[in-house]
Amino acid sequence: MMPYLILLAAFIVALYFIFRSKKTKQVSQNAMNETDRQLLLSHVAYYQHLDQDNRLKFEQMLLDFLSYVRVEGIDLVPDATDRLLIASSAIIPVFGFGQWKYQNLHAVILYPDTFNKDFQFEGGDRNILGMVGTGYMNGQMILSRSALLEGFSISTDKENTAIHEFVHLLDKSDGATDGIPENLMPHQYIIPWVKMIHQEISRIEAGKSDINPYAVTNEAEFLAVVSEYFFEKPAQFKEKHPELYQILAATFSQDPVKK
Repeated sequence: MMPYLILLAAFIVALYFIFRSKKTKQVSQNAMNETDRQLLLSHVAYYQHLDQDNRLKFEQMLLDFLSYVRVEGIDLVPDATDRLLIASSAIIPVFGFGQWKYQNLHAVILYPDTFNKDFQFEGGDRNILGMVGTGYMNGQMILSRSALLEGFSISTDKENTAIHEFVHLLDKSDGATDGIPENLMPHQYIIPWVKMIHQEISRIEAGKSDINPYAVTNEAEFLAVVSEYFFEKPAQFKEKHPELYQILAATFSQDPVKK
């Protein structure tokens, strides 16, 4: 009987160390390395302004995103900076939600530069910086690498192409890309939001607004454009557009001026 007890004890001890090893490995895989952390500090103003606890939360959400979304390149090999900036663009709009998974995204495809509607990135007539795929491209996002880098290189502007495209995905998550993210926006704000969209579009068309004129394209583009402004220059956006700011803060469950 004694030998069996010894073998059983040895087996239990072995299992302990095996599972302990796996757990340790899992923790280490879920921790961001210092090189990537420094890249975030160098390139992502949003991350720079977070306190230590929220930086850790941001890192975990970022790593989780990269665990289920592939980052691929066409005529280029995405590097660590590309991957971190794409993931940051995904996390910034959903940071206030705590847990969020982009169910409608499987891959981000990085092009060297602007491209056209036929996904060509050489020759003339190339003016697309990013797009959310539809039809046979459903579940994929295409981004210009040059636009991705530019969006994070100037922290004082109001534009960020990658954030713009991820907001389109959030808008699409309720089944319609219409500028009204009904599963995110508090119900009491929906009617005022629609009114504000059309009022602000009129002001943009009259040259009386500092919002990017691309916002007049349609309601979906309006949401994406003002969201870029909201996250890139929140203090200025809040000062110039307090009502829009209030609704976006409620929709994204965060107040970037106070973070």
